[in-house]
Amino acid sequence: MDTSTQEKSLLEGLAREDKVSIETIYREHFKVVQGFILANNGTPDDAADIFQEAMIVLFEKSKQPDFELNCQIRTYLYSVSKRLWLKRLQQMNRFSRHSDDMELAIPVEEVLELHEKKQADFHMMENALNKIGEPCKSLLEAYYILKKPMQQIATDFGYTNADNAKTQKYKCLVRLKKLFFAQYKQVQ
Repeated sequence: MDTSTQEKSLLEGLAREDKVSIETIYREHFKVVQGFILANNGTPDDAADIFQEAMIVLFEKSKQPDFELNCQIRTYLYSVSKRLWLKRLQQMNRFSRHSDDMELAIPVEEVLELHEKKQADFHMMENALNKIGEPCKSLLEAYYILKKPMQQIATDFGYTNADNAKTQKYKCLVRLKKLFFAQYKQVQ
């Protein structure tokens, strides 16, 4: 199913209050809105509230028989969410510039492209992490994701001291970089 057909199907599903369509829209588009709100003085709860409001706007529009979406769902939700968030910031006096000024500062398509690029990079990194094997995967996750101190990693992984654990982490990181950039070059 091509993108425009899938988008139309999701929009029709939203209008029918189809649970699968609604969940798909949330899953595919919430993170980009959340990223914008978190980067602009918001909290995860703010992001959830604003996205919900944008979904309600899209839902109400999708019910109108003459409504025709002239952009992708993500672009529409991002634009509506951005306007709702900037309006809320103005009401809370956290944002002093006029929202039209912000329009120039944050072009929607550019932000969406950047988000898609980051998602693709994260996916490639996840693939590289899965290919690297143990104990490298667990060691890198312990250090970079779980933020464990090197001494604790040495103890957990059975290294004689933190320096040996650090050396092993470095070797694992070099292997991970090789795997990641091998994939990256194939995509480019």
